[in-house]
Order: sequence, then C-alpha cells, then structure tokens
Amino acid sequence: QLQLVESGGGLVQPGGPLRPPCAASARTFSTFAMAWFRQAPGKERECVATISSGGEITLYEDSVKGRFTISRDNAKNTVYLQMNSLKPEDAAVYYCITRSWPYDYWGQGTQVTVSS
Repeated sequence: QLQLVESGGGLVQPGGPLRPPCAASARTFSTFAMAWFRQAPGKERECVATISSGGEITLYEDSVKGRFTISRDNAKNTVYLQMNSLKPEDAAVYYCITRSWPYDYWGQGTQVTVSS
C-alpha cells in the first residue's frame, strides 16, 4: 500500500516562505504524477499545483502562480511545495496526492497558518 507522509506545515507570517515535503513509501512513486490540494475552513478543496511523473511539466492554480513551486526528488520518493510570499488567504490544510490509477492516494494533510 502506498503511504504519503506530509510534514513541514506550521505558523508563518504574511510574506514568509514555507516548503512542506511529502514522503511516499512506494517504489512506484516515480510513475505517478503528483499534486498538492488545499482546503480552507468553509471553502471547497482545490488543486494548487500538479507535477508530472518525471518533473518536466508543472501546472498551478491562478492564485498561486509566481509564488508557489512544486518539485519532486524521485530518488528520495518525495514531492515538495515551495510557498513564497504567503498571504492570509493561503491558510489551509495542504494535502499531498498521487494522480494514479485506479484511484488517487491522499496524505493526512499538514496545517499551514498565515498570521501576524
């Protein structure tokens, strides 16, 4: 069974950076596209960023373009989300997700709080 373990969340001031990692257990990690989703209180879960299995292609939600960067290190079975210039509206639980068949795997989520 594939397991995803997220960490690196926490409290950050507006404008600050955060770079949570998501570590995967499966040897097949490198065959999966990966994504980061987030869900804020009272809002629907949304996809923030997606990366292809080899890391060559990335996609971003409009509100984070130019501020967030998704990356992966397949040798370490890990995907990262570099978040810069954080805004209060970025506060949410962030989830690491495989884009895989027959179903996606979800991590447990990591809380990101943006507050002064």
